[in-house]
Amino acid sequence: MAHRVDNEYDYLFKIVLIGDSGVGKSNILSRFTRNEFFLESKSTIGVEFATRTLQIWNAIHFLSVYAYAEAIRVYSSSQLKSTIVLRQIEGKTIKAQIWDTAGQERYRAITSAYYRGAVGALLVFDITKRQTFDNVQRWLRELRDHADANIVVMMVGNKSDLNHLRSVPEEDGQAFSEKEGLSFLETSALEAINVEKAFHTVLSEIHQIVSKKALAAQESASTNGRSMQGTTINVAETPAPTKGSCCSS
Repeated sequence: MAHRVDNEYDYLFKIVLIGDSGVGKSNILSRFTRNEFFLESKSTIGVEFATRTLQIWNAIHFLSVYAYAEAIRVYSSSQLKSTIVLRQIEGKTIKAQIWDTAGQERYRAITSAYYRGAVGALLVFDITKRQTFDNVQRWLRELRDHADANIVVMMVGNKSDLNHLRSVPEEDGQAFSEKEGLSFLETSALEAINVEKAFHTVLSEIHQIVSKKALAAQESASTNGRSMQGTTINVAETPAPTKGSCCSS
């Protein structure tokens, strides 16, 4: 495969991490983007970000995880690149922006704006703290109020390594997810369990939706073209699509 620079991509997907403060959103983010975990992780101030490039067979997914804190931490792409194998996705390059939002109430007005334009979300709770699960309904309602109606949402029960302290049965998470039409996984950012799978599942589902929309548009254009046979139309030359266009455009 020819080398492609980080700013070349076919799709731009925005994904948000939401949930109560302390459920492990920042460590899920750092585990996925840098394969790191911080036991002394502090609460996010505002929004955090990082980046990661994934090569999936002949497709490159460029994931930019954004976050603003008291001091913005910027990580170069050379620090964060890694390569994994999942499955072929039509040779497309996907740049995903993953936003880790603050869970504290005082940031609600700030983080609400970040839902706009999101096409995917991980809704995270802590399996050892029942209140964080009980608050999932409020987070989901807020997400649906601000995000696109077709947003792909996965509910994540984090800290599965603390099963001996569990206060939310896995069956409760599964039942809620089924009722709301969400995907569901339990993860451990500490032990790197299911973190990769959670992001890959969401990205693949988003790509499937985008592909179906593109196919429908092509079929519609083809049908319209056939219905206009016998008519001569002068059309200005249309430039090729610009790399980096967002899936929601």
